[in-house]
Amino acid sequence: MKKKVLLMGASGSGKTSMRSMIFSNNPASLTSRLGATIDVEQNHVRFLDDLILNLWDCGGQDAFMDSYLSAQRATIFSHVGVLIYVFDVESREMTKDLEYYHDCLLGLSQFSKDASVFLLVHKMDLVRESERSTVLHRKTAELEKASGDITVRVHGTSIYNETLYKAWSSIVNTLIPNVRNLSKHLRIFAEACNATEVILFERTTFLVIATSSDPSDQAADPLAPHALDTKRYERTSELVKAFKQSCSRLREEFHSLEMELAEFTAVLDEMTKNTYILAVIHDPTIETAAIRMNIRIARRKFEELQGDSLVS
Repeated sequence: MKKKVLLMGASGSGKTSMRSMIFSNNPASLTSRLGATIDVEQNHVRFLDDLILNLWDCGGQDAFMDSYLSAQRATIFSHVGVLIYVFDVESREMTKDLEYYHDCLLGLSQFSKDASVFLLVHKMDLVRESERSTVLHRKTAELEKASGDITVRVHGTSIYNETLYKAWSSIVNTLIPNVRNLSKHLRIFAEACNATEVILFERTTFLVIATSSDPSDQAADPLAPHALDTKRYERTSELVKAFKQSCSRLREEFHSLEMELAEFTAVLDEMTKNTYILAVIHDPTIETAAIRMNIRIARRKFEELQGDSLVS
């Protein structure tokens, strides 16, 4: 199953940098070496076994944008699953950016009416931390107004923190057809292990595929026992990818991870050939060996759910 993903926005807004971090595992420190995208760069990214993301990174120079909206209009906007439009939070040409964005929405309405639209207000690290919430709220209102009747989801992002992983996890989540079924079985697995929470990650990008938690419960009561950080998924993605990069520099392969702390135990292990599973347990009587055994037992079921296998 192929899903076409359009990545668009003005030149210099940060599209290629975020793509290289998410899909090529490049650290933020190296993104400054990347050149501007010329016309359209297509990449086929296998995400799970049967889902292939056909990612179109569209150069944002005016000449290219004008071509996308005229001569290449049908080619660019046909069969789109998701449009990701990136806005530089400090853009000095917002009026022009919004005009191009509006024209892209018209192209979508003509050729891909059912496409989802995500808007990323990028480079939020350039905004003072005390002002970020206010700035994002203002930008969200502006972009929702510019989108008219089209439903859009707005995220504030930066390559220097977990916000980028949160946004892209949300995007990919809309493309996975059986995500609710995966979440249901993760809840069953969590109950069997007496786990506080279980999270399923895609193997290469470490984006979150599904969790055992109900999304409505993510803003947990801080006074509740075992209260969980609302940014835990994205921070975990960011930290594990950094750890994997460290392993690569030492020419070591990353397979699994165990942490036994005073407050909780966490086990990160392969679930299928395309996924990792993280189980977080607060019960001190449960041994990590028991968690790993439960993962091995559950592996076949999740292989069936994803249509893949650890054994090639």
